[in-house]
Amino acid sequence: MNALREIYGGFKSLLIGMRITLGQFFRPTVTVRYPHQSLKMPPRYRGHIELVGNPETGKPLCFVCKLCERACPSDCINVEGAKLEGDKRKSVTSYKLDFTKCSLCGSCVEVCREGAIRFSRDYNLAGLTKEEFLLDLVKRFQAQQAAVKAEIRNPKSEVRSAKSELSAEQKPQGQLAGAVKDGGSVS
Repeated sequence: MNALREIYGGFKSLLIGMRITLGQFFRPTVTVRYPHQSLKMPPRYRGHIELVGNPETGKPLCFVCKLCERACPSDCINVEGAKLEGDKRKSVTSYKLDFTKCSLCGSCVEVCREGAIRFSRDYNLAGLTKEEFLLDLVKRFQAQQAAVKAEIRNPKSEVRSAKSELSAEQKPQGQLAGAVKDGGSVS
């Protein structure tokens, strides 16, 4: 009698599971095939910070007031600048971000009076060494500006080279670089 109850209970749970499985089988898939497709990022997504450019001059708006550096609780920002000939304010020459320390709190963005920094929309930051996460935001800004100019001049060919220049600093280096490139493993 007890064995019949166990058989009946097992069969019943099997039918319930099969019903759920068949119900899901005919629904549309929600899986995104990541390297080939990506999800649309929400408007309030907070990636690492990036410099904002002046549309008239094409230079970063940052004038090295260092408020962001002082406001950072993680001490991951280092800003340097110099007063260039003919400019009224200092110009940023080096804006280093140690993304390994950054907690994405947003204190630096909130404190910036000029709106010279903002959160980026980059979410695909991956690396094998710490050095890959020491970002020079001035170089990234210049590479982005070059990509925009290249796209305006030639919408097809030059954009690829400017984008590859931007991603060149994010490529893996060292012993694992060959393994990642070839899809193999390191012995």
